Amino acid sequence: MPYPYVLLSAAVSLDGYLDDTGPDRLLLSGPADFDRVDEVRASVDAILVGAGTIRADNPRLLVNSPARRAARVAAGKPEYPLKVAVSGTGELDPAALFWHTGGEKVLLATDAGADRARALGLAADVVALGPGLDWRRLLEHLHDVRGVRRLMVEGGGTIHTQLLQEGLADELQLVLAPLFVGDPDAPRLFGPGGYQGGRLRLTGTRRIEDVVLMTYEPTAPGTGPLPSAADRHWLALACELAAACPPSRTAFSVGAVVVAADGTELARGHSREAGDPVVHAEEAALAGIDRADPRLAGATVYSSLEPCARRSSRPAPCARLILDAGVRRVVTAWREPDTFVTDADGSGLLAAAGADVVVLPEYEERAKAPNDHLLRRTT
Repeated sequence: MPYPYVLLSAAVSLDGYLDDTGPDRLLLSGPADFDRVDEVRASVDAILVGAGTIRADNPRLLVNSPARRAARVAAGKPEYPLKVAVSGTGELDPAALFWHTGGEKVLLATDAGADRARALGLAADVVALGPGLDWRRLLEHLHDVRGVRRLMVEGGGTIHTQLLQEGLADELQLVLAPLFVGDPDAPRLFGPGGYQGGRLRLTGTRRIEDVVLMTYEPTAPGTGPLPSAADRHWLALACELAAACPPSRTAFSVGAVVVAADGTELARGHSREAGDPVVHAEEAALAGIDRADPRLAGATVYSSLEPCARRSSRPAPCARLILDAGVRRVVTAWREPDTFVTDADGSGLLAAAGADVVVLPEYEERAKAPNDHLLRRTT
């Protein structure tokens, strides 16, 4: 199920704190960075915070620039992004600024929390999502029901932690402020718990007055049948590789990437690589890895097209090559049509052998694009 693009935004002290324990909010950055945050808010469909942030900071979460609001309206968007609050208990102050500023508001809560919020008369659309807070269900609701494609998460630390732990964050924008808090009772950005492994990839740095903005994206694949945000990154790369294939009238253009559990790229390949007219993408990628590499057992293969289950050009189809390499997780965008092979079911072959197959249909059109000339023949 598609989710919005999830962007985590936070500012911390040099020792990793979001705030101190004083009565007033600790301002970690200055006017130039506040304006940058305003620009990011203007670019998204929704801004999300937890109930704790509303209680502690009483935020308005507005786009403050009239020019940016006007640009949103000119583009056919609401003047303000949707404001989303998340609560387990529904115990929120009906007078908080969050409910009485900006545009549309929604509270996503547990069943019990929704009942309490409605009893309090919160000025928002209150939606019950079940007995507990399920982040995947919450993101599906925002995507499918609210039309949110780009979501900015501004806090607090518990929510940032949970989204990273579940592999649902696509990007982290972290501002580092040149000061220390040093109070163990102060709130920290990230809490304890098991995070989906792997180093984050640094994609950019920027000095803004006396603070530094660092932008990261996750690299670790998901686990089992549940997709992670990093799965989307690697599958998008596989689709880019498919577009680089030498054109053919008799075979699909496919890209593939093999990624270890810690987010390390082990190999990549594409159809007809290195002048071989019949090599398949997964075959080309796996050929670049030592079969004794212990990382293969926990790796994920990303392929823009479902790995083949039958082929005439080689003794073993790609689904069998993947299994023989010890890989037990495959992420793909598109099931193989009957253009060249009837009743193709690489996913079935993989699943029957105990592999997890994840299909991300939102990438199907990207995967099909380099093969449009072949697909037109079948319509």
